[in-house]
Amino acid sequence: MGTTLASCRKEILLFFTLVLWESSSQVLGDTVDNDAKNNITIFTRILDRLLDGYDNRLRPGLGDRVTEVHTDIYVTSFGPVSDTDMEYTIDVFFRQNWQDERLRFKGPMHILRLNNLMANKIWTPDTFFHNGKKSIAHNMTMPNKLLRIQDDGTLLYTMRLTVQAECPMHLEDFPMDAHACPLKFGSYAYTTSEVTYVWTRNATESVVVAPDGSRLNQYVLLGHLVGKETIKSSTACYTISFKSSYKATGEYTVMTTHFHLKRKIGYFVIQTYLPCIMTVILSQVSFWLNRESVPARTVFGVTTVLTMTTLSISARNSLPKVAYATAMDWFIAVCYAFVFSALIEFATVNYFTKRGWAWDGKSVVNDKKKEKASVIKKNNAYAVAVANYAPNITKDSALPTISKSATADPNKAKPQEAKKTFNSVSKIDRMSRIVFPLLFGTFNLVYWATYLNRELAIEGLVLSK
Repeated sequence: MGTTLASCRKEILLFFTLVLWESSSQVLGDTVDNDAKNNITIFTRILDRLLDGYDNRLRPGLGDRVTEVHTDIYVTSFGPVSDTDMEYTIDVFFRQNWQDERLRFKGPMHILRLNNLMANKIWTPDTFFHNGKKSIAHNMTMPNKLLRIQDDGTLLYTMRLTVQAECPMHLEDFPMDAHACPLKFGSYAYTTSEVTYVWTRNATESVVVAPDGSRLNQYVLLGHLVGKETIKSSTACYTISFKSSYKATGEYTVMTTHFHLKRKIGYFVIQTYLPCIMTVILSQVSFWLNRESVPARTVFGVTTVLTMTTLSISARNSLPKVAYATAMDWFIAVCYAFVFSALIEFATVNYFTKRGWAWDGKSVVNDKKKEKASVIKKNNAYAVAVANYAPNITKDSALPTISKSATADPNKAKPQEAKKTFNSVSKIDRMSRIVFPLLFGTFNLVYWATYLNRELAIEGLVLSK
């Protein structure tokens, strides 16, 4: 009987425990749900209170102070760079901070994290890129914008942008050139007396490039420099008589970032420089051929000249049509001059070879003329002797006939004709074998020493800053 009562008490105690646990769980769940509902209600009330009577057409501090916009940039992708269009593409997270006293609030949270929908209902800076050709705000799958409002009215506005910006290039040192591609932005409508821009952090941290953000094939990103400018703007006004006059619209703050680029020379060495050097060397092979090898030397000369012409045309295709000569143009021009000079050298050697001019001061042609004149003189003397002596052929049978007496002495040695010398080497060729390679080697030494030292100096100057 006692055992039965004890077991009943345990069951009753377990039952009440389960009932209490279920009731407490239900109460706790209701409390959490109520807290969530209360938070949502608080958020809604705060936003409604902030936008109540808010005019997004008016800037913060209108008539009281200058609106200060703090900016910084995080570069996610830089490149490519177009030489022909003189532009580059950059993908950034563009962040702006400013304070709007009208958006102060009090509540259990210190920061309101909102999306792009709220950004359309408040005042935002009218920032634009001065040197931007085309700018894209990403909208997939939703507009890539972020808005955060602190309880003191400070706002953080971030958006993802892709900008195609102008990059003025000076290509005198191409392809050993370096460029500073600017990115300029500021307010479109507000002057410095209304809105001004400042960098959020110091010069090295206001613009940050992602470690894997370079998308450059022909360039190396050395670094970047940030700055700030103030520009004056004016607009044209026309009167009734259509006379134009310019009226100043004010001064504007322009934030600048210069990305310093150095071109990689490897592609151009393989594509242009090595073919030009090999063509010049090939043109100088003709100096080692005999001067009588006219077809072979002609083929060498004409082929190398045409090859240099083709290389000079193809080298210009990757560049804009600038009116000045680049470093590559000068190199190609000198190589072309060496190739053309080799062809002229062969023409000179061939000319003197045909004339038979010997460089020791004797002329084979003059020797032949003297020999021919001597033979004619002897023949004339013999003809005069025959005319003065007329023997009686019928009476004097012992006399030889005229034909026999006129027969030359077979034992007399005939004058030797000048023989042509084949497989000979011209003195011009001997000189060219030394002079041409020496001059071309000296030119290459001066050329590469000048431009490579200039390139290293520019790189060191940028890195020091």
